[in-house]
Amino acid sequence: MKEQLRQFFRIPCEVKDAFWEDAVRKNRVTLLLVSIMIFGMELFNMGRVLFMTESRLGTANNRRYFFMYLTLFLGAALLLAFQRLFRRTRVRARWCIHYGFTLFFFFWHIALNAYDLSRDPEGNTGVYTTAMLGMAILIQMPPVFAFLAHGLGYALFTLLTVPEIPSGHLLNLTITAIVALAISLTRSHQAVIVLSQQQEIQEMNRSLQALLQKDPLTGLLNKTAFQDTAESALKKLPPDGKFTLLLMDMDDFKGINDRYGHPCGDMVLKEAAWALRDAFPSSVAIGRIGGDEFAVALRHSGEDGCEAAFRRLLEDLKKIRWKGEVLDVSASTGVCRAATPGKPFSVLYQEADRALYRAKAQGKGNCCTQELP
Repeated sequence: MKEQLRQFFRIPCEVKDAFWEDAVRKNRVTLLLVSIMIFGMELFNMGRVLFMTESRLGTANNRRYFFMYLTLFLGAALLLAFQRLFRRTRVRARWCIHYGFTLFFFFWHIALNAYDLSRDPEGNTGVYTTAMLGMAILIQMPPVFAFLAHGLGYALFTLLTVPEIPSGHLLNLTITAIVALAISLTRSHQAVIVLSQQQEIQEMNRSLQALLQKDPLTGLLNKTAFQDTAESALKKLPPDGKFTLLLMDMDDFKGINDRYGHPCGDMVLKEAAWALRDAFPSSVAIGRIGGDEFAVALRHSGEDGCEAAFRRLLEDLKKIRWKGEVLDVSASTGVCRAATPGKPFSVLYQEADRALYRAKAQGKGNCCTQELP
C-alpha cells in the first residue's frame, strides 16, 4: 500500500520532461482563456463601480472594489505579456510563470471572498470554492505544487475568515478543499499514465521500424532500407563528392548449402556480413539485398582503397570454418564509382550489376569496376 501511494504521487524520471511540456502546453491555453474572461468581467465590474453607483469612487468600499478589479485586470494583461516575452525560454521557466500567475489569481479570489465576508458575515464562500475547484480541474501541476497551492489557499482563507464562518460551513469548506486537492493529484497521475503509455508506444514503434529495416539473419539493412539510405546519401553529396556502390555475390553458395546444409549456409552469410562490416567500417550503408548478395555504399572511395578492402574481405571469407573444416568461401564483386554527384541510384546499381556479371564470368574471387564520369 505504501509503495502504491508513493507511485501515485511520483512523476517518473523518464516522463518528467514530457510532463512539464504537457503542463505548459495545456496551462498556456487555459490561462489564455481565463485572461480573456477576466478582461470582460473586470471591465464590466470597473464600469459598474464608475457609472452604475451613485457614489462612484466617493466611498472607501467602492475604491477598494475598484482597486481589486483593476489589480486582477492588470494581472491578466501582465500574464499575456510574460507569455509573449518568454515563449522561447526553458519549459520549466515558462511553467513557473504559469504557476505564479495561477497562484496570484487564486489568492486574489481568496482576498475578494474574505473581504465580502467581512462586510457580510451571512454571505457564502462561493468565490473561493469556485476558484479552488477551477484551479484543480483546469491547471495541471505536479503533486508537490498541488499540495502547496491548495494547502496555502486553505490556510490563508481560513485564517482570514474563521471569525465570520460557522463551524458547519468550515467543515464543508474543508471537505471541498480535500476534494479539490484529490482532483489535482488525480489529474497529475492520469497525465503521467498517458505520457508513460505514449512513450511505450513510441519505443515500440521505433523498435518495429528498426526491425522492418533489418535483414533478420545478418542484421544488415534489407534491400529497401539500403536503397533508401544510399539515395539519401547521394542527394547530400557536395559538388566535389564521389560515390561508390559495391555489389558482392558469394561464389558457389548453392554448393555450400547442398554439401553442408542450410544451417551452414546461414552461418556463412552471417560471417560474410561481419567481414563486410570489418572491411568497410566507414561505409554509408551495408545491406543484404538478395539470398547471397550484398551491397555496400561508400563516399570518397578511391580505386586502390576499395581493392585493398576487397582483398582483406576475401582473406576473411577464406577463414570461415564449419565444424572445424575450412570451407574456402569466396565472393565476386562489381563496383560502380561515380566521379561527380547527380547520378541516380538506379544507374549506379545497374552499372555495378553489370560489373559483377563480368567478375563472375572471370571466375571466383574477382572484382570488376565501372567508372562513371
